[in-house]
Amino acid sequence: MKRTRFRVRYPPDLTHPMHDRLMTDTDISRAELLMWGPTAEVTTLCWYDGTETEVQTVLDAVDAVTTTLVVDGDGTYAFVEQREFEFPDPVMTVVADAGVVFLPPVVFEASGAVEFEAVGDSGALSAFYDDLRALGDVTIEWVREFHRMRSNARLTTRQRTALETALSVGYYEVPRTGTVQDVAEELGCAHSTAGELLRRAEAAVVAPYARR
Repeated sequence: MKRTRFRVRYPPDLTHPMHDRLMTDTDISRAELLMWGPTAEVTTLCWYDGTETEVQTVLDAVDAVTTTLVVDGDGTYAFVEQREFEFPDPVMTVVADAGVVFLPPVVFEASGAVEFEAVGDSGALSAFYDDLRALGDVTIEWVREFHRMRSNARLTTRQRTALETALSVGYYEVPRTGTVQDVAEELGCAHSTAGELLRRAEAAVVAPYARR
């Protein structure tokens, strides 16, 4: 199977109302559709690189039933329940008929582009590309072999403890405030053992992302 990243620019009549508002009325430059649920009413979790007030302005363009905003230091999350996705029918038809699986996030940029990834066999991805190209300006950013993401449950208990300890002593702070020796002392093991635990744990966590 293949994993493909698409980048699309839809004409104005096929642009989602939230994306249209994002492009015209706020200082937000990026919105990410992180999760969506198959419920009677559409439930989504989005993230925006803007303030709560700016995000509310964007969401006012969506026929939302319930909106919960949570602000953190890096943007604003929006948990939204709405009656439908509100993508225009031609877009929804292409998505519904596609023989591929879509991976989060779906990224909406203030530039007007929508970027997302899909997984499927080459024939299904090619057919989806042709259908999508009939709606807008489509670019394929890359195509790679698909590899499932490995859960961090594959870490051993000892490796997980080493990572948690390294985090607590400041080993992953920027600038770094903790050392491998600090980890070793907390774990009650030799410096070389702590270093080996961290290297193996980091490899287990990073490797799946490096293959994306």
